[in-house]
Amino acid sequence: MSDPYGDIDFDEITENTGLAPDEIKCLKVCFDLFDTKKVEFLSADDLGEIMRAMGFRPTEEELKELLLEIDEDGSGEIEFGEFSQLCATFLVEDPDMETMKRELKDAFRIYDKEGLGYITTETLRGLIGELLAPLTEEE
Repeated sequence: MSDPYGDIDFDEITENTGLAPDEIKCLKVCFDLFDTKKVEFLSADDLGEIMRAMGFRPTEEELKELLLEIDEDGSGEIEFGEFSQLCATFLVEDPDMETMKRELKDAFRIYDKEGLGYITTETLRGLIGELLAPLTEEE
């Protein structure tokens, strides 16, 4: 059986994206799942599906802009290197501390309905249960 990663230039992709080899291998598996025709590229039409699978809801205009940004050779096709760069922007991009604080405060305000500056343990328990898994009494 041939090496599924044999044709990947890990050094080049790492240099362009900051991704580690294990992350690149994981992206290759994802790329291959989207490359249902096994043609070694994804079409512009696949881009919307990929973005939705990653939890985003881009408009058609946003998709066009994104394709222009990542389709380096202008082929209208997304090769694995381009796919890696697209994914890396979501994997590597860390929001700055001020943005994170603001987003946490905004999220907190949603659950601090009375504006008291705190949420009850029951509210916190419910949130954790929704987002992760229900907590036991001990937890």
